[in-house]
Amino acid sequence: MSDDLRLGLNLGYWQRHATDATDLVQAAERLGYDSVWTAEAYGSDVFTPLAWYGARTTRIKLGTSVAQISARSPVTTAMTAMTLDHLTGGRLLLGIGASGPQVVEGWYGRPFPYPLARTREYIDIMRKVWRREAPVTNDGPHYPLPYPGGTGLGKPLKLITHPLRPEIPVYLGAEGPKNVALAAELTDGWLPLFTIPQQIPALYGDSLAKASPGFDIAAMVLVMVTNDLREALDTVKLMLTLYIGGMGARSKNFHADIISRMGYAEAAEKIQHLYLTGKKDEAFKAIPDTLADDISLLGPPARIRERLRLWRDSPVTTLLAMGPHDEPALRTVRDLVLG
Repeated sequence: MSDDLRLGLNLGYWQRHATDATDLVQAAERLGYDSVWTAEAYGSDVFTPLAWYGARTTRIKLGTSVAQISARSPVTTAMTAMTLDHLTGGRLLLGIGASGPQVVEGWYGRPFPYPLARTREYIDIMRKVWRREAPVTNDGPHYPLPYPGGTGLGKPLKLITHPLRPEIPVYLGAEGPKNVALAAELTDGWLPLFTIPQQIPALYGDSLAKASPGFDIAAMVLVMVTNDLREALDTVKLMLTLYIGGMGARSKNFHADIISRMGYAEAAEKIQHLYLTGKKDEAFKAIPDTLADDISLLGPPARIRERLRLWRDSPVTTLLAMGPHDEPALRTVRDLVLG
């Protein structure tokens, strides 16, 4: 439980049009937000906007939520993270994640199986790169170094540049219990996407057992301060329609799986079926208001302040607000969370 939630701003990834959120990021820094986070799917990448914002700020931490591991080799991500960490004075928080088979195999052209083993290997290689204790080698099956075969001329190498920090904080975007357990075992923090805060102990208590002191649970939460609760609920439901219905195959949709584990199995199955049969409006209507409300902070300030108690009484340590789009909204959220 924490009465001292840290507050971050999650910008997500660009939608149809490019978005420069410099003014919003600078306002968040002025208002005392601890961090700002970007994301990637199959549009804007996760690192370039952070470099842009990092050059225009001085204090706020810069997080990736998340860098997809199939998009880059582990040494490429390690080099990019080291470079950005140097240029921003040690402000990077490196969130990574496995994504799903549709994106991994359909967009990146990489195999999806064994995501846990691949993630473990990936993290190990990145930390070898940053520590510079020896030329980097890896005997694992997913990212062997040097590459077996080929010309036979590959040799182990050591990072030329000395990192500003040899232990850049690593976070893991995870939804399944085994993946959350991996986050607790190996990383500095967990980035849950959809969370009912009071359910975390029951759903993930065993998974979090190996977490070290200071382990950061940085939950992404849509925050909408408004007197129109109906409109706010519908905004969340619109997002859930896509994630439950269309962000994954019928046989493997991690977002639908987590909604099922949170007690909405029948609804998740119905929503996915309607969406995949082209009935998107009906899928939207099938999302329970209680689900949209449970994972979000919506409504007038007094209602949000009351519902924040659920987050303060949970294991969540950082609230990553999604939704504030101007300085007044940022200030209101800041006052509610940190005031």
